[in-house]
Amino acid sequence: MTGEPIIDLVGITKTFGQGIAAFQALKGIDLTIERGDFVAIMGASGSGKSTTMNILGCLDTPTTGVFRFLGTEVQSLSRDQRSLLRRKYLGFVFQGFNLLARTSAVENVELPLIYRGEDKTTRREAALRSLDRVGLVPWAEHTPAELSGGQQQRVAIARALVTDPEVLLADEPTGNLDSERSLEIMQFLVELNRGGITILMVTHEAEMAQFAKTIVHFKDGTVERIERGHRSGAPLGVPAGAH
Repeated sequence: MTGEPIIDLVGITKTFGQGIAAFQALKGIDLTIERGDFVAIMGASGSGKSTTMNILGCLDTPTTGVFRFLGTEVQSLSRDQRSLLRRKYLGFVFQGFNLLARTSAVENVELPLIYRGEDKTTRREAALRSLDRVGLVPWAEHTPAELSGGQQQRVAIARALVTDPEVLLADEPTGNLDSERSLEIMQFLVELNRGGITILMVTHEAEMAQFAKTIVHFKDGTVERIERGHRSGAPLGVPAGAH
């Protein structure tokens, strides 16, 4: 991979609280993510991975350090500028799907475009294209209760993709799914990554992490080690191309 990294973290710290109650969640994170990478972030609860993802998602700011996104120093942006960056460049997928229960799949996918102020026709066309990418156009008018867990997560992914983000941030995307549906979602994320989307995924599951190209291990607010060179698409114990 050549050119400027899509994300560069240098000396990132994050402290919550003040004085005797202060807690340092991040203790100097250095991490570079290239465009087109598929990064799995692992670590025990309290290791700092979720705090890092909140910073990467422009949902929080570091206490000290430099966060560059495509060369722009994000920590110096205003709240509104960070919000614009988030809306234009980032897509989010969550463990709990976060779908509106009484709303159809296609209307759920349209939501980010409503926030952008797109007209109804543009929203609907874009949402159907996004549902087509995840193979769910026939279920466009179904509510979440009428869909399986795997289908609900694919709707959530379609919603994240509808704005054509540069980076997809996935927080435990298989955490609420059984093994078969988990593998289905991971294979789908691999295909998205092969199509050019950079993916950052928090996971507790080593088997899911093996689908990534890079695995970053967090421990006690630091990056403990980084494994690079994984062949995206190979689950634990299965060489790429063998499944």
